[in-house]
Amino acid sequence: MIETGSDPHPAVAQLIARARSAQRVIDGYTQQQVDDVVSAAGWAIIEPARNRKLAETGVRDTGLGDVEDKVRKNYRKTLGLLRDLKGAKSVGVIAEYPDLGLIEIARPAGVVAAITPSTNPAATVANKIINALKGRNAIIVAPSPKGWSTCRMLVGFVHDELAKVGAPRDLVQHLDGPVTKELTHELMRAADLVVATGSQSNVRAAYSSGTPAFGVGVGNVAVIVDASADIDDAAAKIATSKCFDNATSCSSENSVIVVEAIHARTLAALAASGGVLLDGDEKARLQAAMWPDGRLSPAVTAQSAQRIAALAGLARPEVVQARFLMVEESGTGREHPFSGEKLSPVLAVYRARNFEHACDLVRAIYMYQGAGHSVGIHTRDDAHVMHLGLGLPVSRVIVNQAHCFATGGNFDNGLPFSLSMGCGTWGRNSFSDNLNYRHYLNITRIARTIPERIPSEDEIFGDHFRRFGR
Repeated sequence: MIETGSDPHPAVAQLIARARSAQRVIDGYTQQQVDDVVSAAGWAIIEPARNRKLAETGVRDTGLGDVEDKVRKNYRKTLGLLRDLKGAKSVGVIAEYPDLGLIEIARPAGVVAAITPSTNPAATVANKIINALKGRNAIIVAPSPKGWSTCRMLVGFVHDELAKVGAPRDLVQHLDGPVTKELTHELMRAADLVVATGSQSNVRAAYSSGTPAFGVGVGNVAVIVDASADIDDAAAKIATSKCFDNATSCSSENSVIVVEAIHARTLAALAASGGVLLDGDEKARLQAAMWPDGRLSPAVTAQSAQRIAALAGLARPEVVQARFLMVEESGTGREHPFSGEKLSPVLAVYRARNFEHACDLVRAIYMYQGAGHSVGIHTRDDAHVMHLGLGLPVSRVIVNQAHCFATGGNFDNGLPFSLSMGCGTWGRNSFSDNLNYRHYLNITRIARTIPERIPSEDEIFGDHFRRFGR
């Protein structure tokens, strides 16, 4: 154990020194050696007994989510990431463009500081470890205080697997407990790259650390059920996504906007999938329980619908047995807290006059919270899909899919598997991709001369002059 004392600098300095020593070793690895390290780190969490132990420890110590869902998440997200990385080049020459005279060479970022949340104390940590190792980096994880025990266990499993392939254990380290803001901030300042997932305070700290950083934006996903949707399929997917791991994911649907023509049928389908619509009094009691002081209460975060109903004192038999809770909403903003992110199996339901009105409602929701992240739509109308992509402030449009599985990459879509979604400038982020291994690389470009091609003025300005004059 590292003695931290009251000054974070010595503790972090020791971690950084060991990480740099280990990183110098992996910097000389071949692609095959790197891929062996990546597979080793992946098996550390996928191996069934360790996966279950991590899931059980995570739920026990954070009080968030569901064990069986975390087992599935740890497995699926890691297996999908390993699929994405298999065969991907991250050592030496990774691309050549003869016509441009360019060669791209992958280079490590160095020592990565990974800030991880309590909502996914194993899956997010594993994702960042594996991506960092793919780029021949060392990584030091700063877990949330509640997620520290899970992180420590996972890193121990990773060390066991690294030993089997002869890789330095100090390639993967974590802050020792108790994890403090001071230690985390010092780690961010001392590292070469920060990747931050979790609270916006951590993301803002990452961006202001003085170290290059990738941070994520706020969730608060809205999904439109369009007039042409397969209603039963849409309801089943929304319900499955909303309830998975008690809605710990930032990609869980928080609001559903249903067009008038299919509103009643969609509510019936959502009810058939386990949702219960609250009446006005029940909604008021739920709001008081979820936002007792104007802020979302930790007591309801990632809890079951039954637990939340009990906290709110809701006793109607249908509510007590609900898979998820639904409330009707029409407004947005602080006076309408159900329009924001709820991190729980609670779904706000909006009624839209038509598709255009549905888009307006989504835009209003995102003006309050969630801009840049993603939007879902259930539809058979490709023009409506394109309308969302061209007009809404989102980095992803998820079509006819269960949102929390699809947004971070799925086996049936082409998005990279990730638990960290960039939200672009809309979400005050420096990137709009799913965070992936390429974000953990520097790329050196070799440029050679090619045949000169100098355009004439007419080639550049001719059309402009013909239409507008000189």
